[in-house]
Amino acid sequence: MTFGFSPLDAELVDLEAAVRLAAELGMNLELPYDLFEALPLLPGPAELKELGGRHGVGFTVHLPFVDLNLASVFEKSFRVALERTRDGLAFAEAVGARVAVLHTGQVPARHPLVLEAARERMDRALTALRPLPVPVAIENLALDERDLLQGPEELRALLDRHPEFGFCLDYSHAFLEGGEARVQAYLDLLGDRLVHLHLNDTPGDADRHLPVGAGRIPFHRLPPPKLPETATFEVRGGREAIAQSRDAIGAAWDI
Repeated sequence: MTFGFSPLDAELVDLEAAVRLAAELGMNLELPYDLFEALPLLPGPAELKELGGRHGVGFTVHLPFVDLNLASVFEKSFRVALERTRDGLAFAEAVGARVAVLHTGQVPARHPLVLEAARERMDRALTALRPLPVPVAIENLALDERDLLQGPEELRALLDRHPEFGFCLDYSHAFLEGGEARVQAYLDLLGDRLVHLHLNDTPGDADRHLPVGAGRIPFHRLPPPKLPETATFEVRGGREAIAQSRDAIGAAWDI
């Protein structure tokens, strides 16, 4: 498994410096497409690919999610969300990303008719995104009742309908949803679809992106049934927090 880190969470605004740090640590870099979409003066995909190649750094990509809802029941909003996601996938392909992470959408209310419409939009979106230019991993959310998918069973059902997509387990999201038992449920039900991990810690009150070991998640009791090829530390605190997290996961999972 190759570890990486998110420069956005690590608050490293100089991307060249982030690539150099990734090279120093022997890691990938997870590029947040929202940042490149919002700030077009940042390096483009060709420049990033060259920079990564020069330093021996690979990439993963977090597809857009800010002000975006692939499950929107409003057709115009849905079309814009789909277009932005396609742009993010093109970016991921251009930088040679090993995997791209996708958020599912939200619903304004859990009314049966609204849920039915939102699920139809989500299915439309995943169908429209194929064929996939890079592997895509759908991330678990369920942080509040507006998130479309609630629990591992609903995410499993979506992945069964769309077998081209894989699964990204965010440990903190799962822990906040239902503690250790819920993390284990995601591993048990979706471990065979696991292609990427998001790793950070939480005291259990909010998604705080703490370094691994600085919260309450018992990682030593929750190893994946099979390690995926890539994992990203979404942790605040810069180099120290990233290195601390890598050491903590290495000790917890004996890797």
